[in-house]
Amino acid sequence: MGRAALNWSTQDLAKNAGVGGNTVNRFEAGQDARVSSVDKMRAAMEAAGVVFIPENGGGAGVRLRKD
Repeated sequence: MGRAALNWSTQDLAKNAGVGGNTVNRFEAGQDARVSSVDKMRAAMEAAGVVFIPENGGGAGVRLRKD
C-alpha cells in the first residue's frame, strides 16, 4: 500500500531502498525476505512521506505525511 501511495513501481522501490527488484517482488508475493531488506524498504517509503499506521481496531494501514 505504501508503494502504491507513492505511485512507485517495484523498480522504484528497489532503487530507493537499495535492494533488488526480485526482493520487492518476493516480499509483495508473501514470500520470505530478509529483515534487513524489509527495514530498507520501509525506511525508503518513510523518507518519501509514507506513514505506517499500526493496527488500531481498524487494521494496519498507511497514509502520506502532511507537508
